[in-house]
Amino acid sequence: MLDLPAEFTARMKKQLGAEYEAFEQSYGLPTKKAIRVNTLKISVESFKRVTPFALSPTPWEPSGFYVEGESLGKTPLHAAGAYYVQEPSAMSVVPWLEVKEGERVLDLCSAPGGKGTQIAQYMHGKGTLVLNEPVPSRRDILAQNVERLGIKNAVITCADPAFLAGIFRNYFDKILVDAPCSGEGMFKKEPNAVPEWSLKNVCGCAARQKQILDAADKMLCGGGRLVYSTCTFSPEEDEEQVEGFIRSHAGYALLEMRKLLPHNVGGEGHFFAVLQKTDGDRAADFQKLTPSIPNKGDLRAYREWESATLKAPIGNLILNGDALVCFNDGAEDIASAFPRSDRWRIKQSVFLGKTESRAPFTPSHALAARLAVGEANSVEVDEKTALDYLRGLTFACSPQLAGWYLAAYCGLPLGWCKAVNGTAKNHLPKGLRI
Repeated sequence: MLDLPAEFTARMKKQLGAEYEAFEQSYGLPTKKAIRVNTLKISVESFKRVTPFALSPTPWEPSGFYVEGESLGKTPLHAAGAYYVQEPSAMSVVPWLEVKEGERVLDLCSAPGGKGTQIAQYMHGKGTLVLNEPVPSRRDILAQNVERLGIKNAVITCADPAFLAGIFRNYFDKILVDAPCSGEGMFKKEPNAVPEWSLKNVCGCAARQKQILDAADKMLCGGGRLVYSTCTFSPEEDEEQVEGFIRSHAGYALLEMRKLLPHNVGGEGHFFAVLQKTDGDRAADFQKLTPSIPNKGDLRAYREWESATLKAPIGNLILNGDALVCFNDGAEDIASAFPRSDRWRIKQSVFLGKTESRAPFTPSHALAARLAVGEANSVEVDEKTALDYLRGLTFACSPQLAGWYLAAYCGLPLGWCKAVNGTAKNHLPKGLRI
């Protein structure tokens, strides 16, 4: 049983009354674990046929399942982007956005990417998805998850919400504010958060959340939907935050507000509120991308590799230094709207690989994660070979094979290998090896 802060328990006793005992006892129960099948890469039914886990559905998300086991993030299917490990009650929020294909959607506080990548599944690669994370180190984690799950229409930004509000005035159809909070719902999952809790921190989080919501209001178009969520139980950050927002921002209708508590649900708890904006306009599109053309030598090296390896060519090619990139599918050219500055960072393109002087083209892992097996040459491997590959080892292949291939497990790419004289040489980046 966790040793909860005395001030926290006193507040929860007052808040829950007769329910408090059940709430307290929930901290002595095992943590619920869950995964969300990445339907951008594999259907739920196909995943059920290949998964090593016993699956039990979550009540909130059709692709979400309770699982048991350790090292959920160290399997070949995880490396191939077939699923995302996510706290089960956190899956309850995104369905309330009611995201549709072709919309403009913003996840304002996105890292590590659980809800943002869940949004991407509902968009099916159509429309513009902006995933913002103000902290550079957390932004990098977000980018890794977006890459692994093969999301093709996401734009990753690293900027303060107030700054973004000056760029995207009345722009987004849907906005998720999964706000930084005091994390009371994460005590069991992250025990180190317990001694960091204080009422002062609760009040500080509430003040920051207000600023983030003010920025979100400026970016939401008329008729748009805003979903606000936290993983905490404090009224200052939850109900009172929403009520204060509605009082200070005219033209909002509260459609739903729920608090999921760990003694009532199969998860660690969550809060969310669904707001509809009734007033305002919708901003015009940003300009569409006008792709630049790499020089003839770089383009020739890439096209030779592409012709030998891919089943169809990739358009919108741009050369950035010695790196060849292409802009994400379906996303507007948002980068063109940002003034040049080191204050923020934008990732809108997919790094395809390098074209070095008088050397063949070398493809990137980002490209491997973006492709489906049917879009490139591939070599299917069994589970043992897949695990060896993820450890950075080579594996035997047909002597008739030569050149670049996707190493695939259960029909999903793990990364690149290069076949030479019956050996598939491993090109998985060292930082991704297990």
